[in-house]
Amino acid sequence: MRILITGCSGQIGTELTVALRNIYGNDQVIASDIKEAAPEVMQSGPFEILDVLDKEAMRQIIRKYQVEGIFHMAAILSAVGEGNPMLAWNVNMNGLINVLELGREEKVERILCPSSIAAFGPETPVDNTPQETVLRPTTMYGITKVAGELLCNYYVQKYGMDVRGLRYPGIISNATLPGGGTTDYAVAIYYDAVKFGKYECFVTAETTLPMMYMPDCLKATIDLFQAPKANLKRFVDYNVGSMSFDAATLAASIKRYIPEFEVAYKPDFHQAIADSWPNSVDDSAAREEWGWNPEYDLDAMTRDMLQAVKIKVEKGEY
Repeated sequence: MRILITGCSGQIGTELTVALRNIYGNDQVIASDIKEAAPEVMQSGPFEILDVLDKEAMRQIIRKYQVEGIFHMAAILSAVGEGNPMLAWNVNMNGLINVLELGREEKVERILCPSSIAAFGPETPVDNTPQETVLRPTTMYGITKVAGELLCNYYVQKYGMDVRGLRYPGIISNATLPGGGTTDYAVAIYYDAVKFGKYECFVTAETTLPMMYMPDCLKATIDLFQAPKANLKRFVDYNVGSMSFDAATLAASIKRYIPEFEVAYKPDFHQAIADSWPNSVDDSAAREEWGWNPEYDLDAMTRDMLQAVKIKVEKGEY
């Protein structure tokens, strides 16, 4: 299958590109972004500069490579989106509409458009958040994710398209630095622990959120994309869980390996966003319909993160 990835320079897009090329072949996966990507993306296969708001430019890429599947990863994330709500609406909604319309017009076989726990809000049950629940977010990013889920479902129901999606929790990665999300603290804390031995956290010690390590994020994304369509009872809004912890528990996990590590908690505007999101999610539908099962817990993730970040710091990459 020939696959186009939008937003390949993002936290997930970089590693997803590499993972998909390992599965489908380097020449079969076309990476694209509004800016140049990391060397491992640029040098391992086709790359195109693409603004997802430019529908005709995207059409030309789809035709040029005879694209059969799209992973639409381009988005403005929660914290950046609160700083510029209209940019978030424009990129997240009009970019998605362009992908869906081109999928319909050019007869793309399958599209994956991820959603997020940002689709939830203060009125959503915070513990073991149900698959079907109140979706009333308080951020522009969350609003675009709810609207995006509805829009994708519309294209499934009205046009019979194969559009899929999953609600990402906070994603933690050692390969790509944070990109403006509310859960960025859970990534930055590892880098600062290794380099400085201390970290200033922008949420409280008690803030609890569902999180996922990048290898499990890639696994969930690709597993859903590859799942037999007949197995799916829903399409674009699967909850996926892995682990949930508060910021103090995360810090304690790091202190087991770096005993001198210290954290200061100084909540800022991110706190209100984090408080509107769940502590944990019910992902039984994903487990039952396409076999979702995470592989990493907090301690396994911490060991792997610290080892990888230490190498990057020693190389002067951070």
